[in-house]
Amino acid sequence: MAVQAVTEGGGPRAEATVRATRRRQRTRLEETWRRFRKNKWAISGLVLLVLLAMVAFGADIVAPEGLDEQVLARRFQGPSAENPFGTDHLGRDVLSRIIHGSRLSLSIGFITTSIGLLIGGSLGAIAGYYGGREDQIIMRIMDVILAIPGFIFAVALVTALGPNLTNLMIAVGVNSIPYFARIIRSSVMSVKENEYIEAARAIGASHRWIILKHVIPNSFAPILVQATLRIGDTIIIAAGLSFLGLGAQPPLPEWGAMLSGGRQYLRDAWWMATFPGIAIMITVLAFNLVGDGLRDALDPRLKR
Repeated sequence: MAVQAVTEGGGPRAEATVRATRRRQRTRLEETWRRFRKNKWAISGLVLLVLLAMVAFGADIVAPEGLDEQVLARRFQGPSAENPFGTDHLGRDVLSRIIHGSRLSLSIGFITTSIGLLIGGSLGAIAGYYGGREDQIIMRIMDVILAIPGFIFAVALVTALGPNLTNLMIAVGVNSIPYFARIIRSSVMSVKENEYIEAARAIGASHRWIILKHVIPNSFAPILVQATLRIGDTIIIAAGLSFLGLGAQPPLPEWGAMLSGGRQYLRDAWWMATFPGIAIMITVLAFNLVGDGLRDALDPRLKR
C-alpha cells in the first residue's frame, strides 16, 4: 500500500526520507550493540540469561532426576556429591526441582510481561497517537490501577480468580499493563511529530500502517528496556504469590512455592529454602543487568 502510494503520488522526496530513516535505524542498531558489549556487567547478565535459558529448555536432560521423584529414605539429606543441593522433606532432589522450576519461572516472567506489553502497548500507542478523548479515558483507567500497590493488586486479583498458576499469570500480567501503557504513550507522543511520520502521511499511509510500521518500531528502545526490567519484577511478584500459596500448587517446582515449603524447615534443613532463593536472586539480577545495559546503550546522550 505504502509503495503504491509512493509511486503514484508520494513523490521521490517522501520515499527518500523513508529510506534514509531505515538506514539510520540499521546504523543505530550497530552502534547500540557496540555500546552494549562494552558494558561488562551487561554482558555478564546476558551470559547468565543464556545459560538459564539453556537449562530451562533442556531441563529434562540436564536435571539428574524428575521434578517429583520421591525417595523417602533420603529425606532431609544435606548437600553432598550425590545431591549437591540436598533433598527435601519428601526425599526429592532440590537441584533437580530448581532446574525444572527454571522453565516454569522463566515462562511466568515472559508470559506475564507479554500480556502487559501487548495490551498495555496497544492502549499506550492509541492514547499517544490519537490523544484527546481516547487518551483521557485510557490513561485515567491506568492511573486507577497504578494507585493500588502492585503486589496488593495482584493478590486481590488472583484471590478473586482462584489460586492457581494460570490465574497467577493473568493477575501479574494485568498488573504490568499500566507500566507499558504509560511508557509507550510518552514514546509515541515524542515520535509522531517527526519528519518520517509526516512523510508516511504524505504518501497516503493509513493511521494503522503508520502506528505499526513507523511509530512503534521507533519507540522500540524504551519498550525493550522496560520489558527486560519488568520480567525480573514479574518473577519476584509471581514468587511472592506462590510463597503465599496463591500461585503454583504442589508438586509444581515453582521457586516461590519451594521457598515457602522450605521455610518451616529452615532451622534444620536450610538448603530447602536457601537454594531456591538464590535462584530467584540470580535470575532477577541477570535481567536487571541486561536491562540497565540496554538502557545505557540505547541512551543517545551516552557516547562511548
